[in-house]
Amino acid sequence: MFGWLFSWWHDATPGTWVTTLLSGRRVGTDDFGNRYYESRKGRRWVIYAGTVEASRVPPEWHGWLHHTFENPPTVEPPKLKPWEKEHVPNLSGTPEAYRPEGSLWESGRRPPATGDYEAWKPG
Repeated sequence: MFGWLFSWWHDATPGTWVTTLLSGRRVGTDDFGNRYYESRKGRRWVIYAGTVEASRVPPEWHGWLHHTFENPPTVEPPKLKPWEKEHVPNLSGTPEAYRPEGSLWESGRRPPATGDYEAWKPG
């Protein structure tokens, strides 16, 4: 219980829960399980499913949260372009993070130098 009061990165804070219960109207849920709310005064917020990480909010919901779009994606879904990819949250620090060739987390072996680099010398 004590940890819940002060560990805002794991769940919504007590103040957010009270605000949600008293004045929040649930607007929708995204594919990650995040729940979106709006107050009568037009304030919008998200309660994350899991770790509180802003990159876990898909673009269409981000636009609604920041009043770029009037209607939420549940009412007016965005028109997707053929070149758009599915939203992926920030994967840094996870096993799925990008690890280029030569990374210590990958193999630790750097590719050999090609000889096309010359160190800068002042003067």
